[in-house]
Amino acid sequence: MVRRGKAIDIWSHSDYPAQVLSNLCSNPFTFDGVQCGSMEGFLQSLKQQDRNKQRQICAMKGRNAKRASSTHWQTDQIVWWKGIAIDRQSDEFLQLLRHAYQAMFDQSERFRAALMATRGMRLYHSRGKSNPFKTILTEQEFCQILTDLRDKYDLRDKGLGHRRLIFVEVEYEPSAQDGEDISIC
Repeated sequence: MVRRGKAIDIWSHSDYPAQVLSNLCSNPFTFDGVQCGSMEGFLQSLKQQDRNKQRQICAMKGRNAKRASSTHWQTDQIVWWKGIAIDRQSDEFLQLLRHAYQAMFDQSERFRAALMATRGMRLYHSRGKSNPFKTILTEQEFCQILTDLRDKYDLRDKGLGHRRLIFVEVEYEPSAQDGEDISIC
């Protein structure tokens, strides 16, 4: 594992837990009724308009999925999910990614355990790209999604996820029985 103080560099050739968090790692999950062999399979499938081709790529694991990559989406910044066009630069796209990662987190005990093993560490991806017009997922987007998942689960795990403070006003008048001297100042 590559660490810099309290940080962890996520990539496929690193030690646990970093390599399990890599999109290339085989963490199978089902998303929106589609079987995904890895997150890389899901991400690369978004570059395909054809639904059958998309399903095939979704089912792929790691390097095989990465080899199925294409760059034609970069021209118009349109990606696809189940026949629906999505602007790569939109909030809708980021929500789709967040939902896919949530599905993997919920369904893969190995992925979830690896992510939770990074508590207290900053996540980074030194091999990731930063230009959202050239990559399907930037290093910043990737690390932010994982950090948000981890922090949200941490709060839920500690029972703090949906807590509300409720203030109740109580009237109380001390009586002679409550104390020795009840003088009022």
